Amino acid sequence: MIRKITHTCAGTCSRQIDIFLEDGVIRDVRFTGGCHGNTQGVAALVRGMRADEAVARLEGIDCHGKGTSCPDQLARALKTAL
Repeated sequence: MIRKITHTCAGTCSRQIDIFLEDGVIRDVRFTGGCHGNTQGVAALVRGMRADEAVARLEGIDCHGKGTSCPDQLARALKTAL
């Protein structure tokens, strides 16, 4: 069964991330706001990836000294969901 997680972003241009998980695997990711090309790219790269692997790869990525980024926010949302 596919589970939808909605994460409200903090400290990034993206306002929200909708994540669709099935048995620990990312089926789809949709960012609201942010740099469209970059968020589409991140979403495409993690599609089909295990959520824990995505967390390991994306957690801690920083954008311009903000202490977070769109990929980091995705990792935080996935970590909470797991």
